[in-house]
Amino acid sequence: MADACNSRSLSWLVKPCRPDPRREIIAHPSLEIVHHHHNLRPSAVASASAAAPLVSLPDDLLLECLSRVPPSSLPALPLVCRRFSLLLDSPAFLRLRRAHGRLRRTLHALALSDLGLVSSASLPVDAPLASAWAPSSASAVVPLETLDGSFTFSHARVAAVGRSIYIIGRGATLRYDTWTGAVAPRAPTIFPRKKFAAAAIGGKIYVAGGVARTSAVEEYDPTADAWRVVAEAPRQRYGCVGAVAGGVFYIAGGLRVGGGVGEGGRLDAHVCAGSMDAYNVEAGAWVRGRPGAAAAVPGGGCVVGACGTGVHVYVVASHAVELSFWRWEARARRGGGGEWARLEPPPISARAGLGGALRFSCAAVGEEKVVALVHVSVGCGGAGRRGSDAVAVEGAVLVYDIKGGEWTRGPDLPPGLRRAAVACVEF
Repeated sequence: MADACNSRSLSWLVKPCRPDPRREIIAHPSLEIVHHHHNLRPSAVASASAAAPLVSLPDDLLLECLSRVPPSSLPALPLVCRRFSLLLDSPAFLRLRRAHGRLRRTLHALALSDLGLVSSASLPVDAPLASAWAPSSASAVVPLETLDGSFTFSHARVAAVGRSIYIIGRGATLRYDTWTGAVAPRAPTIFPRKKFAAAAIGGKIYVAGGVARTSAVEEYDPTADAWRVVAEAPRQRYGCVGAVAGGVFYIAGGLRVGGGVGEGGRLDAHVCAGSMDAYNVEAGAWVRGRPGAAAAVPGGGCVVGACGTGVHVYVVASHAVELSFWRWEARARRGGGGEWARLEPPPISARAGLGGALRFSCAAVGEEKVVALVHVSVGCGGAGRRGSDAVAVEGAVLVYDIKGGEWTRGPDLPPGLRRAAVACVEF
């Protein structure tokens, strides 16, 4: 398919998945007429007239066709049939788009109000970075039966699978379609969670932490719309964040719950704050066999944001009045382990965190950028001490160039999207 094709030339794709019987009836008389032409061989005519419809192609060939469709024509294709929709959500579709040089990346910021309104904005992140976010034309409404009180989606986590972003709250899950803006309820986690770790690997979503009565790690299959327990975490964490790198699900930061008293009679609730546990999804095992964290941020500090790309995990840590930024690279050897590298910290004034708390939502854009969305949770009397710093930080978008090793300021979020979460969608 030529690169210059447009939505009109793709109208042949948007056909029903069942062949039209009228086409078969009309084709037979034409065969009889052409067969009498002495210049054409019957076998050639038969093969030309019996051309199979697009939907009869096997999945691999159909994926080749779909992967070459221009981005502007993609939103209409899931409406053709369920098979098209499933193929467009598959990891194979993204691999082919990347191989053909057609992959596009877009950041999406999502915020849920207490009334169940989902507001969103998008930002293309392929070079050059767009100068402003594009707010959605309308807010989606969450079905009332999905909301179990005003705190259902307080501190919710997001994870992107294909064109969809899954918003996972306390006892409720939503699927947001980035192509159409539609919101649909999905199966909730088995154990209601709050302030937990979540990340997507290989088309499935993994969550851990955020609940006191279990250390279960759950896996969500979007195709089956079902959750299942796949492992037990070494530690029960609350307030943790998730990241993915090299097929490993990292559970970083947070407080240890149910830990009791540690060595020397001290409470060990804080021992998880700067550490990570690592679960190898394919092997179905923790990277380190003994109970304990896979890695700890050098110099202490609390992990407040994390994301992964390639084989690296990027971590933002808070040290009371300053921030640090680290890269973790796991070593490919038995027994786990890895190395930390300290990077340039985010350009945020240390005073911004005084009297409140900084909240980060981090996302990786391919292997080129790390995007940190920063919010300020105002504490009692905190606004007076921070002054203008709160305005400068709230809804700020910071972009870290992995190759250049520098932070830059991206376009701030629109005013109606405070306390939003960010995810990168590839299509």
